[in-house]
Amino acid sequence: MQWFAAPEYWLGRLLVQRMVAAVYLLGFLAAARQFRALIGEHGMLPVPRFLARVPFRQAPGLFQLRYSDRLFAAVAWTGCALSAAVLAGLADLVPLWASMLLWAVLWAGYLSIVNVGQVWYSFGWESLLLEAGFLMAFLGNDEVAPPVLTLWLLRWLVFRVEFGAGLIKLRGDSCWRDLTCLRYHHETQPMPGPLSWFFHHLPDPLHRVEVAANHVTQLLVPVCLFLPQPVAGLAACVIVVTQLWLVASGNFAWLNWLTIALALSAVDTGLLDGLFPLPAPPAHGPAPGWFEGLVIATAAGVAVLSRRPARNLLSRRQVMNRSFNRYHLVNTYGAFGSVNRLRQEVTVEGTDDTEITRHTVWKEYQFRGKPGDVRRLPRQFAPYHLRLDWLMWFAGISPEYARPWFLPFVARLLENDPDTLRLLRVNPFPAAPPTHVRAVLHLYRFTDRHELRATGAWWHRTALHEFLEPTALETLRRTGHGLAVRPAGRRRALRTVPLAPPGRRGREPRTPPAPRPPDQDPTAGGDR
Repeated sequence: MQWFAAPEYWLGRLLVQRMVAAVYLLGFLAAARQFRALIGEHGMLPVPRFLARVPFRQAPGLFQLRYSDRLFAAVAWTGCALSAAVLAGLADLVPLWASMLLWAVLWAGYLSIVNVGQVWYSFGWESLLLEAGFLMAFLGNDEVAPPVLTLWLLRWLVFRVEFGAGLIKLRGDSCWRDLTCLRYHHETQPMPGPLSWFFHHLPDPLHRVEVAANHVTQLLVPVCLFLPQPVAGLAACVIVVTQLWLVASGNFAWLNWLTIALALSAVDTGLLDGLFPLPAPPAHGPAPGWFEGLVIATAAGVAVLSRRPARNLLSRRQVMNRSFNRYHLVNTYGAFGSVNRLRQEVTVEGTDDTEITRHTVWKEYQFRGKPGDVRRLPRQFAPYHLRLDWLMWFAGISPEYARPWFLPFVARLLENDPDTLRLLRVNPFPAAPPTHVRAVLHLYRFTDRHELRATGAWWHRTALHEFLEPTALETLRRTGHGLAVRPAGRRRALRTVPLAPPGRRGREPRTPPAPRPPDQDPTAGGDR
């Protein structure tokens, strides 16, 4: 069937598949390095306990058959090896059926991880990676030209990512409609990057231009993906440039890089040749009949599964980052339907004093990515995903969101658990575990230029109240792992000395308005 093949997209396919393989490599690597502390047999939310109450039909995957930390590590490291091999070009060196099998193994392995990952894997980009990996198997390899139907499925995926994000903004926070959201976003986003301070201090008119450009890119440009070339290719390039802007301004795991990869599927070789002057592969042979049949069946299946995501896009009650099936195929996406005006951070501290008095000296644990030390410039970690740091951001928004895992986290700090401590940047108790751990809720804001020159601090912070009162290991063992956070009306205030003097922006309000709840945030998972 001549209509089936699109040989002019061979370079786009190569770039898309290699970039998606690179993201799979990062996903499996993060799983291998972090799982023992988060979901291992002795982790904060152990997989065996989860599987005891969740049947296969609700969370399909390999670990429903058997779970052990050794098996999980084997799956994660095998996924790393296979992803690296595909990234290096293995899928183009093997027969077509073997190439499809490689992608199927990657998808099934990561699906098994996501479906037991619980809250640690409740991010929209997990479903995006699974949906993208599933479609990669139907892009073929160097034996055949890229199938037209699969290329259209990838455009439909990019459209849902961008258009869904644009609609949720217009329907959500009013600051998107009055073009003021970026007065706050760079400061209050989950994990700022090294340039976020500078983005935050851009002139207000430029912030308004950023918001207006975002609306154009997410609401008008995605429609152009379905127009003839070169319009579709140029629209994809606009999406790529916008995503690179987001890469520079913050840390959003692999969301932006995966969107860039998928957008390149709409760019034909004529536009890409100048940037990637790679030798063309040998002439493609005709696609086998069985492959054509599988692609057509997949396109039909995606069309059927698209009904609910399409209805969601048109609904006034639009939700974002929702998986409508347990295989994470044909999902709905979105980003930042609401923007917090203030940044609240939970800091975790320990002491080796046996008795807690007003003179107790507390030492702070430092995280790798989330703000802590006010003089430390935020680092760039994306596209690598620091799952604990992201969940700590949610904890600052809502103690209820931290209820399942926060006290288990504290218990492991009180034991100096090595797997947990590897997730942190600084452990202030290297020789022996602390006797007590507490958590304090702070109000953070970026310093201005005057404060930065005077103090060397990128952040100014003010302590608000205790998030968790001083807790000993014996207390946790006696009371269990329910999150004993003080009710709102009984929070104990702290006597606070600001770590940097207030600048021209004035003092923070004594009682800040409550941030938006997590279920309105772009990272809130859909059905897990």
